[in-house]
Amino acid sequence: MEPTHSALIVAVAEAEPYVAAHRDRLDAAASWGVPAHITVLYPFLAPAEIDEHVLAGLRHAAAGVPAFFCDLAAVKWFGERVVWLAPEPAGPFQALTGAVTARFPQVRPYEGAFDDVVPHLTIGHDHPPAELKAAADDVAAHLPVPVRVTSMRLAVGRPVPGRSWTTLEEFALG
Repeated sequence: MEPTHSALIVAVAEAEPYVAAHRDRLDAAASWGVPAHITVLYPFLAPAEIDEHVLAGLRHAAAGVPAFFCDLAAVKWFGERVVWLAPEPAGPFQALTGAVTARFPQVRPYEGAFDDVVPHLTIGHDHPPAELKAAADDVAAHLPVPVRVTSMRLAVGRPVPGRSWTTLEEFALG
């Protein structure tokens, strides 16, 4: 099946040993085939709109943000519905989102649903709070998780179970 959506993410392989089993049960994006990640921009353009001009713009945006280190330092919550890991510092992720939206102003993070976009790595969402809390407690025992961020990934797929998401291109940070 052809992809219907795209996303810009920073894949966080360092977190996989601690979050993968929880994400498999508690995060729909894991069932789509999306790895542990911090979202830069979702949704991005429809896959049919992605051409060499768009890819060149993404290369330029990524190159304008230096590679960096961060720690996944704390477990946090959006209400009682979403449990997530907070990167410290968060500023470089915000800079990356800003660089992309400056080049593609027609695309707003989460379609403009939130006034502030908070960089985060989702552990789980929309499950009973006790299940989310158990996952949070387990992951918290492994913090902080040091992370080296050197690239941004353009992934395409369908937001349905089936592990359909694939990497279209990876863009090196400056």
